[in-house]
Amino acid sequence: MEDINIIELYFKRSERAIAETAAKYGAYLYTVAYNILYDPQDSEECTSDTYMKVWNVIPPQRPNILKAFLGKITRNIALNVYAKYTAQKRGGTQTETALDELREIIAAPEKDGDGEAIKNCINKFLSELSADQRKIFVRRYWYMSAVSDIAKDFKFSESKVKMSLKRMRDKLKDALEKEGIYI
Repeated sequence: MEDINIIELYFKRSERAIAETAAKYGAYLYTVAYNILYDPQDSEECTSDTYMKVWNVIPPQRPNILKAFLGKITRNIALNVYAKYTAQKRGGTQTETALDELREIIAAPEKDGDGEAIKNCINKFLSELSADQRKIFVRRYWYMSAVSDIAKDFKFSESKVKMSLKRMRDKLKDALEKEGIYI
């Protein structure tokens, strides 16, 4: 079923909307959650929570790109679960490692407007990367994929992926500093 038709089902408050969303995007949403949590049960729960959240926000929201809209909701839910889990017990997961890598260059916004400036700078930075670099960066820092998985998918060595990520983080830090955004 086309995304526009799925969205219309939500606007009609048809429970079929959830079934169609699950059929088309369930595996994708589970993968997004699993790459953050590394726990099948928690990932399944995040996927289910996504359906409930989407049911509550459509309407009034009408997403332009349903897959991205769903992925963002699932990612945020999974990161919240992860934060609760790690508040109780620190783990050495890929999520923690990837977040630590980003914390080296991006601090939490200190005042209103900083978040928007950081977002705009990151978007500009990503637009200037090659397609492969952009995909590697997004896989690591949006989807929280393991370096080994990225290397396998791109047919690169792990050391090449690590070095590429390090260079991209350094370039991003420079770009942020040029915009007056400091850690």
